[in-house]
Amino acid sequence: MGLKAALSKPFAALVNRSLNKLRNNAVELQQKTLRHLVSSAKDTAFGKSHFFNDINTYEDFKKNVPVYDYEDLRPYIARVTQGEENVLWPGKPAYLAKTSGTTSGVKYIPISKESMPEHIKAARNALLSYIYETGNADFVDGKLIFLQGSPVLDVKAGISTGRLSGIVAHHVPAYLQKNRLPSYEVNCIDDWEQKVDAIVAETKNEDMRLISGIPPWCQMYFDKLSETCGGKKIKDIFPNFKLYVHGGVNFEPYRARMEESIGFAIDSIETYPASEGFIAFQDRQKEKGLLLMVDSGIFYEFIPTDEFFNEEPSRISLKDIELDKNYALILNTSAGLWGYSLGDTVKFVSKNPYKIVVTGRIKHYISAFGEHVIGEEVEHALMSVANEQGVDVIEFTVAPQVNPAKGELPYHEWFIEFGTAPADLKAFALQVDKALQKKNIYYFDLIEGNILQPLVIQSLKKDTFINYMRSQGKLGGQNKVPRLSNDRKIADGLEQYINNQ
Repeated sequence: MGLKAALSKPFAALVNRSLNKLRNNAVELQQKTLRHLVSSAKDTAFGKSHFFNDINTYEDFKKNVPVYDYEDLRPYIARVTQGEENVLWPGKPAYLAKTSGTTSGVKYIPISKESMPEHIKAARNALLSYIYETGNADFVDGKLIFLQGSPVLDVKAGISTGRLSGIVAHHVPAYLQKNRLPSYEVNCIDDWEQKVDAIVAETKNEDMRLISGIPPWCQMYFDKLSETCGGKKIKDIFPNFKLYVHGGVNFEPYRARMEESIGFAIDSIETYPASEGFIAFQDRQKEKGLLLMVDSGIFYEFIPTDEFFNEEPSRISLKDIELDKNYALILNTSAGLWGYSLGDTVKFVSKNPYKIVVTGRIKHYISAFGEHVIGEEVEHALMSVANEQGVDVIEFTVAPQVNPAKGELPYHEWFIEFGTAPADLKAFALQVDKALQKKNIYYFDLIEGNILQPLVIQSLKKDTFINYMRSQGKLGGQNKVPRLSNDRKIADGLEQYINNQ
């Protein structure tokens, strides 16, 4: 064991003690966070227009601050991006994280000097929690890959601007910099395919021990690496590779194929970072759920998903949440986001400590017929049957077909790219449909009542999703295919792309 690995163990124990304070005092820490946020921002333009001076309780806060989406906050953010100070948070942001919204075009999310360190601390503590629990620390003595966006930043009104992963690249702790790959020059390559080729060339002979990135793009890296090295498994190229860190999309649909590529069932750490804040991370290998970061400058609110689109939905803080209930996640942050609907849905799997799983996107659902099927349900239905039958799923998306052929009932249309396809696609589709009926009673009723016919699967050729994303200019980085749509925009785009080939 090297020096870094040896030193990391007592540090991990120290961090675990500090995390125990979060685990044991979550509600109190959230109340303290709300008081701090309101007090800090009371003299900002937003604080004045929302009467922060009159806020003493969470009930006061709800009366003064409605739930906002990005479009609602855009007038304030426009003032920030034009260089105005003290708009949403004191001073100017340290950075603007640039994201591609599905409905809002380009979005600029402020990151303040108070919020930036929380991103780094949470990522660090995720690794240290793993070391504390498992005793496995050797990875810190080898090379680490972070598959991320370009660290090249633009300047907008005196504020450095870029993708979150590129911004974070400037804050990697010094003790990891020498171990970190790819190099700055390679990280700056914009074209994702060129970048992956360059990363393969730069890393194939290195002692890689930890790899971090969203699953579909890590899989692309593994495929290119294996191809370059004569079809070898990743474990034979990187014999000391022991840990995979992921976030952004559910890993389970990708797990079987990725572990096949690697050659064994690798340890993994799930994280929940967003431009708006680092929300949670997996702190235990053997427990379900991600530990909510309750003392990191974010005050969380929750709206039951079945009420989200109501005129006056319930809006609660952490102390009133229920287990196993889907909530839309609302953030108030030390970067100046207020009543901000992140768009994600979560479910609590534990209150002691407070742990969540991400279940989907509030706008990524199908309810064309009143069924309100969500991401968690389609992923479970597909993967439970696929794993049982030894079927390998590479990628998929689901959309409603409301205008079927004459004489047919409407249905859910699943576009699936298989690695190993089912022997009988129709029988496989029926099994997935039954699994979905078990997860969603409304869907069951629609099938039973002959309102819908069972789902239909379109089997796609290898690399269809990668090629489609390339055609849309969305290959690589943090881009991912939505699993669910309530319209046929993505489905029709896929079909048009396929027909043009």
